[in-house]
Amino acid sequence: MDVRQRKSPEDTAGRARGEWRTPTAPPRKGARFGLRRERVTANAGSKEREIPGEDPSGVPPVPTALAQVDREKIYQWINELSSPETRENALLELSKKRESVPDLAPMLWHSFGTIAALLQEIVNIYPSINPPTLTAHQSNRVCNALALLQCVASHPETRSAFLAAHIPLFLYPFLHTVSKTRPFEYLRLTSLGVIGALVKTDEQEVINFLLTTEIIPLCLRIMESGSELSKTVATFILQKILLDDTGLAYICQTYERFSHVAMILGKMVLQLSKEPSARLLKHVVRCYLRLSDNPRAREALRQCLPDQLKDTTFAQVLKDDTTTKRWLAQLVKNLQEGQVTDPRGIPLPPQ
Repeated sequence: MDVRQRKSPEDTAGRARGEWRTPTAPPRKGARFGLRRERVTANAGSKEREIPGEDPSGVPPVPTALAQVDREKIYQWINELSSPETRENALLELSKKRESVPDLAPMLWHSFGTIAALLQEIVNIYPSINPPTLTAHQSNRVCNALALLQCVASHPETRSAFLAAHIPLFLYPFLHTVSKTRPFEYLRLTSLGVIGALVKTDEQEVINFLLTTEIIPLCLRIMESGSELSKTVATFILQKILLDDTGLAYICQTYERFSHVAMILGKMVLQLSKEPSARLLKHVVRCYLRLSDNPRAREALRQCLPDQLKDTTFAQVLKDDTTTKRWLAQLVKNLQEGQVTDPRGIPLPPQ
């Protein structure tokens, strides 16, 4: 069976505007992927079944009869995704099994109509986000679909096709939401999890894709006003982008981009001094440390680094976190190096 052409959803999600837009890199069009085929069948003895992904992932065939029966249930649930009547239960069951079935992502991607069904679940929620009328039941259902997309985003065999189809853009409307209710917070957090799964791979392809979209300003918005957990995932995504040389250069390319990032990080430090979170602080410090690797950003940070990172404000929070303490010490050292002082110890501008 042919894998059908998937078109990018720029009309739905939109692209970065203003200072966050990358003028080069025109929008990529959907492509027909030359991927391996799979016929999902409930017949355990069928020789027509071809399960992609087992060899590339290094996962040996399942040896036991009991495990084979479980896999037949997986095939059944994947087939049930195509029917609106059986989809909700199939989403729930597959989302529970996604960690225990290593090749679930290729099975989802290559089976007929499955990705279209998952995208339909996402698009069906759009009318409920503005005005914000999303219910807990709706949120749980679409988050099960997002969990399966995260599985596809994480797998090395399906990640490139996932990006080429521009599927992450379908999630951006969820990241635009600002409602503080639990259904919306759960929706934002799960959507961030899909992007987090992409950046976790440290692949240049992922960073290049994200830099052509509005993910950085979306993350900055959540870092400023989201829940602690959402802030942590959003800051992790920004950290991963910064750790890439292309990402660091992109953010430091203009003063507007850098100042936006520095302003949000500064607000977070101030908030953390009042409501400490060691996990969130760790990502914030790592972002600052990476920014200090850029000469222009380092010069600016000498003027705008929050005082709370220079004194003992977070000494108690970091007393058992040697890694973050080392990063913080390195950050302060980076900002001190190359700084000229007069005999009275007053910093002088570089010559």
